[in-house]
Amino acid sequence: MIDNIILASSSPRRKQLLEMIGFSGFKTIPANMQEIVPKNIENPEEIVMYLAKCKATEVADKYQLDALIIAADTIVLIDDKILGKPKSNEEAFKMLRLLSDKYHFVYTGICIYYRNSFCTEFEKTKVHFRDLTDEEIRAYIESGEPMDKAGAYGIQGKGSVFVSSINGDFYNVMGLPLCRLNNLLKKFGVSVL
Repeated sequence: MIDNIILASSSPRRKQLLEMIGFSGFKTIPANMQEIVPKNIENPEEIVMYLAKCKATEVADKYQLDALIIAADTIVLIDDKILGKPKSNEEAFKMLRLLSDKYHFVYTGICIYYRNSFCTEFEKTKVHFRDLTDEEIRAYIESGEPMDKAGAYGIQGKGSVFVSSINGDFYNVMGLPLCRLNNLLKKFGVSVL
């Protein structure tokens, strides 16, 4: 059993989800990297897996710890356009207006790194937003919730009132697909149950 686990993320949601499934005493060390993707990586699943692996590698290289590192990256895809975290209120408004009354997909890449061994996979979830009014979007932005989330919304918070349906892993939309994570951890001898 591996005792030393690091979550390579500053996301309070990812930390909360790990704790929810029974992990305690793990460290959080966020990767401090620019999320730049090479031009030859175009598919959303490849992008999130690449970025998750970069995050895990950066933390492993920087701290040289004998630890199992969990890293993840999440994006939203709509009409072949990738939405990351909004950089301004105006960008958040544009993202939410784009998502209104449409389906979009949430992709999360997960990378587990342990003793120079990697395992990287992704999860995809289909989400539908109801029709949003400009007033609702502005009020939501004023709450501050959209600013650190891919696609400018959090399904676990006030953004949940925008979601009319979901097909796939709910926790993926929060940024850490727990079923997929559990399967990856088993490959490294780590069991949730």
